[in-house]
Amino acid sequence: MPIPIEYSKPIRKTAKESAFNQLQQWIIDGTLHPGEKLNDTELAQALSVSRTPIRESLQLLEVQGFVKMYPGKATQVTDVVKESITDLLPPLAALQALAAELAIPYLTESIISLLETTNEQFAQAVYAEDYFRALKIDEDFHQIIIDTANNPYILSIVASLQAHVRRLFFHNSIVLTEKSIEEHRKIIDLMKEHNSKELSTTMKANWLRAIDEFHLIQQK
Repeated sequence: MPIPIEYSKPIRKTAKESAFNQLQQWIIDGTLHPGEKLNDTELAQALSVSRTPIRESLQLLEVQGFVKMYPGKATQVTDVVKESITDLLPPLAALQALAAELAIPYLTESIISLLETTNEQFAQAVYAEDYFRALKIDEDFHQIIIDTANNPYILSIVASLQAHVRRLFFHNSIVLTEKSIEEHRKIIDLMKEHNSKELSTTMKANWLRAIDEFHLIQQK
């Protein structure tokens, strides 16, 4: 039979990758509550995998700070420390700013167009107060820049930090506002102008503003 040449091939995931992604998502969105004890046998049954990929996934999640393993006793989901936003966002902001600078030489018309379209979708979600969708699109916007920078180390570290941002969002520590829409537009313009210095400042401000907004909410 003739086999199509142009088609999107599914990305195969190992049992460990699938288990890790699902467990991380459940911890992020609160399906697995902070402080909840995890049973590897029950998780293996729920995900239709053996206990080995579950145990390996839990070890990775411990490295990331999502669970705490007590050998011979229990494995628990870590607590959400909302104030950790003040430790989380500065390094993430610095990496995002660096990625934006590194991405400049690789910019193309299609990448600029994709950034602009993505920001328009982000604006629509924010105006509609669909904040879960807005968070996903905001991640997409910044991921385009990360991917364009083409630095595997930044890619890896940002992915790890971004997972914690997602968890704080689900626990109401991070708020998305209309200010980000205009900041995104400015970021795009500065990238087109190859204005690295102001781009770095603007990108950092885009991320660090969430800390000030968090403290304002806590004071109310």
